[in-house]
Amino acid sequence: MFLSDRQTKIVEQAKSVGRVLVDDLAETFGVTPQTIRKDLNDLCNAQLLTRIHGGATFPRGTENVRYDARRQIAATEKQAIGLAAARLIPDGASLFINIGTTTEAVGEALADHRELMVVTNNINVANRLRIVDEIDVIIAGGVVRQSDGGIVGEAAVDFIRQFKVDYAVIGASAIDPDGSIFDYDFREVKVAQAIIANARHVILVADATKFERTAPVRLGQISQVHTFVTDRCDVAEFRQICQQNGVALVESGLRG
Repeated sequence: MFLSDRQTKIVEQAKSVGRVLVDDLAETFGVTPQTIRKDLNDLCNAQLLTRIHGGATFPRGTENVRYDARRQIAATEKQAIGLAAARLIPDGASLFINIGTTTEAVGEALADHRELMVVTNNINVANRLRIVDEIDVIIAGGVVRQSDGGIVGEAAVDFIRQFKVDYAVIGASAIDPDGSIFDYDFREVKVAQAIIANARHVILVADATKFERTAPVRLGQISQVHTFVTDRCDVAEFRQICQQNGVALVESGLRG
């Protein structure tokens, strides 16, 4: 789904306050309630919002947005993050890439690298990089999550523990200002924690909207990360925590 400027602003407002109402949006944007209802119906059909009487809500903190919809959120920013993160990884390196639309952007940006060994539990990353002659792809075994092609479960954790790689590229669903990193699926978190424990340099990739979201399962702390790549970080407390823990903060320079 292509989002108009008005629809993008509606989603951002819903993220900020939790819900939006038809009459308020019609007044804000100077359009008819019928136009806003159509916008909300389109956004709900794309699983970006959830319809309620008289308006719509942003998905609750215990629910992740559907995969196809997540790919649409901050898509340009994710592409820039992917390019910035890929520049940190030299040719000839070994690395993990875990589940997520932002980590997939990193995988896409790595396609012109040479002599990489990529270990992943992300079917989408594996499918993209398997056709690159200069990259060896090793895919984890385990339960394939139908929603996004992520491989999770104890078998995936055990598989990851067989390796010790140069770099890990991980994503997150939510980040707290105090440095806590969260996700939705405890099975996915177990795999991500194994990835962190078995990489020499951990790169967290996440766009700025992750500071506006909540998720229920704690993945870890920013102090466990070596580099954080984002489009922008406007949270002063989080920036200070990165500095205190020696976490390199890389901003792509894009601002929404």
